[in-house]
Amino acid sequence: MFRKLTSGEEDFPSIQAVENVTSVLGPGILWQGNLKGRGGVRIDGAFEGQIAVDGLVVIGENGRVTCDNLRARTVVVAGAMRGNITAEKLEIRASGRVWGDVVTTSFITEDGAFLRGQIRMEDELALNFDEDDDADASA
Repeated sequence: MFRKLTSGEEDFPSIQAVENVTSVLGPGILWQGNLKGRGGVRIDGAFEGQIAVDGLVVIGENGRVTCDNLRARTVVVAGAMRGNITAEKLEIRASGRVWGDVVTTSFITEDGAFLRGQIRMEDELALNFDEDDDADASA
């Protein structure tokens, strides 16, 4: 069911997200609060709060995220993520570290990636970005 990739493996390419990165939280920035919307975001700094993005979330190699539950269509982790992830597609790169539980429909990991938590694979996910939830509350 799961397969661990080795670096440079060609026959099983990384997730190719349809979404593009439209916003960047750069290195040296600490953001505390909630992130909600559509599009793509790349986090290369530190983020603490809630994330619900109808699109792509990339945690860069220097990115550090602390979030009770990150919800997005596609999540790529090359940095550190502390909290649960609910996403249609999840990729943990070789430099990626995740401490939390995962619910997804598609999961890719590279050799050297780290996950401490449980993973649950589903046939389909209802992410419900339009519903009011904890991510709507201001920090």
